[in-house]
Amino acid sequence: MKIGRRVAASMAGVLAAPLLVVALPSGTAFAHGYISSPPSRQAQCAAKTISCGDITWEPQSVEGPKGLQSCHANVGRFSELSNDNKGWRVTSTGRSVTFNWTFTARHATRDYDYFVDGRKVATFTGNNQQPPSSVSHSVNVGSAGRHKVLAVWNISDTTNAFYSCIDINAS
Repeated sequence: MKIGRRVAASMAGVLAAPLLVVALPSGTAFAHGYISSPPSRQAQCAAKTISCGDITWEPQSVEGPKGLQSCHANVGRFSELSNDNKGWRVTSTGRSVTFNWTFTARHATRDYDYFVDGRKVATFTGNNQQPPSSVSHSVNVGSAGRHKVLAVWNISDTTNAFYSCIDINAS
């Protein structure tokens, strides 16, 4: 009789495990942040301005190791974010641009880095603190013309960062 109860208990656990996996929240469901204005590539996908894949539903999830220089953080399913020929909408700006972050989870922040056409132009400290509900940075992008800006949110308590690319035409 004891063996039968053990088998029944084991089977109940095996059958319940998939339900728990589905019912419990996943890490990406609470994920993180991106540039919402001017509209980043993932913001354009989320707004359905551009036809995109998985990033449409997860614009905040472009997370990868610190130090990358890719729009998709080397996450294969978001690789279209690094496709410069996809037809991204370009926002007209001045040479000083205010970038606004949207957060879905606010992590303690080491700093924010901004790269224009691959060249670092600004860093803003996060003081290893959790950011307020919104963060804006004014960045001088340098010369007039079309630029790709890579904004990076470096988290202080992990090895990861969040990445957003924004296409602008500075005048």
